[in-house]
Amino acid sequence: MLVACGLVATAFLSARDLEARSNEFVPGGRSGVVVIDVSLSILDTDYARVRGVLERVIAAGNPMGLVVFSDAAYELMPPRTPSTELRPLLRFFKLAGDELPPNPWLPSFQAGTQISSALELAQGMLERDKVSPASILLISDLETAPSDFSALGQVLSRIKQSSTTMRVVPLSATSDGRTFFGGILGFDAFVEPVEPNAGETRTIEVSLKGELPLLLLLSSAFMFVALAAHERFAGRLALPAGAGWRRT
Repeated sequence: MLVACGLVATAFLSARDLEARSNEFVPGGRSGVVVIDVSLSILDTDYARVRGVLERVIAAGNPMGLVVFSDAAYELMPPRTPSTELRPLLRFFKLAGDELPPNPWLPSFQAGTQISSALELAQGMLERDKVSPASILLISDLETAPSDFSALGQVLSRIKQSSTTMRVVPLSATSDGRTFFGGILGFDAFVEPVEPNAGETRTIEVSLKGELPLLLLLSSAFMFVALAAHERFAGRLALPAGAGWRRT
């Protein structure tokens, strides 16, 4: 019986590691960090696309952290935060007439963009909270300060060599920006932005790939074998003669 209990515990622990959901923005159902560019170079029309991406991330249901950046980067949510916590942010990426709502983090930023600092912060958050394997989703126009190119190239290379999977949503990005990121991460890292749902239901075809949960299957099989062996060979409870319920 102890063997069967041990196998049940092993199957439970194995099942906890199974990847629940996957989409083009959160590959393999990995949790990670969303990194959003809120610099002045982002066009108003691009904010609707940011909203569309966030809606898709929320729908995927994978826990995610959040970083926003311009010339500096700020951690708004730590890794493993439920994706539903991103929902209150959607209102900041929706046009009210021809204008966006007041940006709550704008007073903390100055002119300029430093993408490297945002990605370093995101990767540091994943390492700090021991999230591995993980993903980073960068939503940006890929425009950074000229002085940032060297540092940006280095941090992109480190992420590429790590267990972190990175996806990039280019917002009205120039060919130079795409070439720089694609040359380091590979052009398959790009995911084109999407428009917000606007209430309609959309069907998205996604290729789901995952490892066969071999440990879970074997643990379950051995558990049934152990239970069957227990029923067949374990000694039955011996009762004295005449024991049992009697009618009164």
